[in-house]
Amino acid sequence: MKKVVLSLALVAMMFVSCKEAEANTEAAVEETVEAVETTTEETVEAVEATTDSVVEAVETTTEEVAK
Repeated sequence: MKKVVLSLALVAMMFVSCKEAEANTEAAVEETVEAVETTTEETVEAVEATTDSVVEAVETTTEEVAK
């Protein structure tokens, strides 16, 4: 009888442990997605700013050459 109770307790602990691991994994995934989205937005903004600068430089150079 002791072995059955101990086995059931072990199974219950493993079940709880798996549920906690699943919850931790989901939280980690959400944090990672948020970090990636933030980094992507910052990168897009930086690329847009750089592109705008390059376009302005090209237009200024084109105007100077045309004169």
